[in-house]
Amino acid sequence: MRKHRLERFAIFFVLLSIAVVLEARWRPDDDSATFDQYGTAHVTRVIPMPSTVSPEAQKWLESLARQKYAPQTLAERRLATDKWRAQDSAEALKLFPVNVQEKMIAGVRTDIITPIDLPEANRACVLINLHGGGFNSDSGSLIEGVPIANLAKMKVVSVYYRLAPENPFPAAVDDVVAVYRELLKDHKPQNIGIFGTSAGGILTAEVTVKLKQSGLPLPAALGLFSILADYSRPADSQNFFTLNGLPGIISPTAASKLLPNEYAPSTDPRDPVLSPMYADLHGMPPTLLVTSTRDLLLSNTTLFHRALLRAGDDAQLIVFEAMPHAFWYHFQLPETREALNLMAKFFSEKVAR
Repeated sequence: MRKHRLERFAIFFVLLSIAVVLEARWRPDDDSATFDQYGTAHVTRVIPMPSTVSPEAQKWLESLARQKYAPQTLAERRLATDKWRAQDSAEALKLFPVNVQEKMIAGVRTDIITPIDLPEANRACVLINLHGGGFNSDSGSLIEGVPIANLAKMKVVSVYYRLAPENPFPAAVDDVVAVYRELLKDHKPQNIGIFGTSAGGILTAEVTVKLKQSGLPLPAALGLFSILADYSRPADSQNFFTLNGLPGIISPTAASKLLPNEYAPSTDPRDPVLSPMYADLHGMPPTLLVTSTRDLLLSNTTLFHRALLRAGDDAQLIVFEAMPHAFWYHFQLPETREALNLMAKFFSEKVAR
């Protein structure tokens, strides 16, 4: 009996030693990277809270890790987006006072956002804002246009373009081109700028390529804030980051799954309007691109910046530290105020008065 007990203790201590070794080898504070035969990386990284961002940003980043994440149906996504957008639009209007008036332009619903203090020199200027939301919801109207109108002291036309899947590509492009054509009747192209975040930034580039193909005069300036310009292949940051940076659900990034069928079900991924990376980019308007180091579209934004530079265009790139996708929607962050001021300053300098 004693012999069996000693054997059991011996086995227990052997197993315990193995567990300790394995735990020491695989404990969560270890960094590792292994590569399979295809060069695919399997990465473990320990990333401490960055001290290079504001205390407000640190608090926000920490809160993102505590959120619950689950796949959403389109109806659930739109319901959640509408609720969040209403809250943040109200906050934007409180922080950045403007006047807002709904107006139909060329058969498209828009909001005309006018600064309370509109300088005489800016009365001929107008900026077109194209909201984010993955082309299938509205996550940015007013949230994007209100601060820029207030800070740049320019009128902003926020366009409610048609959404997929009900209205696939190129419906959204056609809506914005129609609004632009109508604005050209009262504004010189050098007095017009176009900007947007995420889907709205992608749409800004797509619309500009379409205008160029159509022989229409191009706007004076573009704001491409966290964009993708090539639907034919995934880029590196899409394989690493989620919408919230590190926490959350990573979307499939295989090329066959990169382009949502509901947005462009029958379009070649290398179509130069759908994917402006394949367009003739020579002579594009002065462009400001903004992204961040935890943005899932970091790679895509920087790739398009380089494409613009190769074409000889005036293109500026600003990359913020440790922030996830479209962080400038969150007004409690000092980084947001900095980003919005940089965007407004760009348009004040590039849109002729």
